[in-house]
Amino acid sequence: MNSVSVANLVEAINLTVYSGEEYLEEKKITTSDIYRPGLELTGYFEYYPEERIQLFGMTEVSYAHQLTEKDLQDVAEKLCASKTPCLVIARDLKVPAELEKSAKANNIPILLSSLPTTRLSSKMTDYLEGKLAERRAMHGVLVDIYGLGVLITGDSGVGKSETALELIKRGHRLIADDRVEVWQQDEQTVVGEAPQILRHLLEIRGIGIIDVMNLFGAGAVRQDTDISLIVHLENWSKDKQFDRLGSGEQSQQIFDVSVPKITIPVKIGRNLAIIIEAAAMNFRAKTMGYDATKAFERNLNNLIKENSEN
Repeated sequence: MNSVSVANLVEAINLTVYSGEEYLEEKKITTSDIYRPGLELTGYFEYYPEERIQLFGMTEVSYAHQLTEKDLQDVAEKLCASKTPCLVIARDLKVPAELEKSAKANNIPILLSSLPTTRLSSKMTDYLEGKLAERRAMHGVLVDIYGLGVLITGDSGVGKSETALELIKRGHRLIADDRVEVWQQDEQTVVGEAPQILRHLLEIRGIGIIDVMNLFGAGAVRQDTDISLIVHLENWSKDKQFDRLGSGEQSQQIFDVSVPKITIPVKIGRNLAIIIEAAAMNFRAKTMGYDATKAFERNLNNLIKENSEN
């Protein structure tokens, strides 16, 4: 099971550690679901999800301060279960003393944030969904071209990394080379990033490993991006028919998302970087409603109609 330490959450969301700093590394978060223990403050613990982050907003903290010391102590002892990773208090609200006492007794960190409760919950959920999602490694190079995530695939030695280098020189950004870790963010989006050990690195045969950020600057790299288009490089063969008009719709399934895909033949003399750059711009034009292939077909049909009338 994937997990994220509370220490990672604190750093990513910029939370303030109120207490339990010594337990931040050992406490693990295993679900992206955030829970607001409203019913539990009334004493109802029949279905208490103790393994989730427990988030206290204005409603929960205000109600807790109205409870008697004994009632709040009883509730706090049940809230601070062994599986509970941490307690998070929004809006920098005052932490109830009984809750602090029970958290310390059970080695549970208490974290603070100045953010409103709903916004804080959304930020934590987005972060945890990305970190805890099922991941898959794909062979290829992921680049950001005009803000569009393009995954370049193809057999080893076809020229993926060299093409990526040319794209970087043209002002585009590298996300990952050789191995791309992908995960599904939602029903329509898959995201890719580089493994930590390969981040910002590019392998060029004959040269070796180069550090893109060191050579080209911070603007030449990006940590992750949505994968919007797959460009598959394939060695040209006279026996194979390649799509010339762009009317053939291709896609590749990554988890539950169908990602558009195009195949580009590789041949001596072709500038793959410029071709992929044009493919990305053409794909963006299609998503904005303009399809050059349909425009060509429409013009051709009009020409045929005019000739038949004459």
